[in-house]
Amino acid sequence: MKQILIDIAKALVTQPDEVQVVERQEGDILHLELSVAPEDMGKVIGKQGRIAKAIRSVMKACAAKKNVKVVVDII
Repeated sequence: MKQILIDIAKALVTQPDEVQVVERQEGDILHLELSVAPEDMGKVIGKQGRIAKAIRSVMKACAAKKNVKVVVDII
């Protein structure tokens, strides 16, 4: 799950070396915290948050296959 999010984020940003994902398990929920370079934040969020919503949708679809709940936070 973590690697999928890293691959998606690296494809969107201009500084792929700055992409970091922190994974935390709280009960039955998997929290993924995505951080990118400040100048790439707009590329990951998109206009009106459309790209962020798309990233979350893809991650939820991946999690559904594995019977896991996932929350993606962009920080």
